[in-house]
Amino acid sequence: MGSKNCFIALFLLTSILGFGQAKTTEIGFITDNDLYTSSKNDMYYTNGLELFYRFLSKNENEKINKKITEFRLGQYIYNPRYINETSVDINDRPFVGYLFAEAGRNYFYQNESVLKTDFQLGFLGPNALGKETQESFHHIIGYKKVYGWENQIHNAFGVQAHVMYSKKLFPSKHNDFIDLHFQSEANLGTIFTGVSTGFLTRIGFKKLLPVYDSNLHDASVSATPQYNIREFYFYAMPSVNYQFYDATIEGSMFNDTSPVTFDLEPLRFNAEFGLKYRHNNFNMSYSFIYRGRELNDPGINTNSGYFYGSIRLGILLK
Repeated sequence: MGSKNCFIALFLLTSILGFGQAKTTEIGFITDNDLYTSSKNDMYYTNGLELFYRFLSKNENEKINKKITEFRLGQYIYNPRYINETSVDINDRPFVGYLFAEAGRNYFYQNESVLKTDFQLGFLGPNALGKETQESFHHIIGYKKVYGWENQIHNAFGVQAHVMYSKKLFPSKHNDFIDLHFQSEANLGTIFTGVSTGFLTRIGFKKLLPVYDSNLHDASVSATPQYNIREFYFYAMPSVNYQFYDATIEGSMFNDTSPVTFDLEPLRFNAEFGLKYRHNNFNMSYSFIYRGRELNDPGINTNSGYFYGSIRLGILLK
């Protein structure tokens, strides 16, 4: 009986120590799809998938709470509103896929400001395998067959840089359950070039974690053991975007051979809101994302703003 009690005590101690270990890495995925909002809303940005791996980096700057290095592999797929056989020649957005690899470094400051930077290399066009991915996915789930990929944008090489900065507003008026942030970001490259700015707010169902420990901007990894972590909040982020260039609409900047391209609607209103949750080593979220009208063509009356859903799952590891 004494041996059994010893075994139980050892098991509990091991579980507690393992539970309280520092979690310095996170792996997971993000899946975007317009079907996550409506079975009838299959258009424009129609599917995205990203796999990510991030880890805590060495930090000797007292003003910075954390440095996090991150790697991603991803694919985005775009198509027109109508993808049935009778609408092959009716396109209000080009068919195209974008496949990329990304490396980034994120800085989380003691004052709850955030600076995120990343760099991408990838392919736009047939090399991105958008056609194969979408047709296979539709076949697996028994969804309608896709027509029109013969009109997709031709191959282009992608080189992208991205930076995002977020600053907490009214830090002296601290509230445990609501906060407000000013956020701006910029993209520069051969696929996307544009700037966005707006405001982000968190409204907590539980006491909010500091931004440098929150999954708001993916800062859950920590060198300090954490016990019984709970995070659950609603967030909303309206923003204004000015897009200078978008190869998924205009085609490659190095050639004009793509069969279907359009001019941009450069000024857009975007919005994102959703729920984010953490239970110890598990992160999850659901986001509803709206994008304003993206292209401008006098001959098209169907193109409009659109929306899609995004689901994110991550697990923290030691």
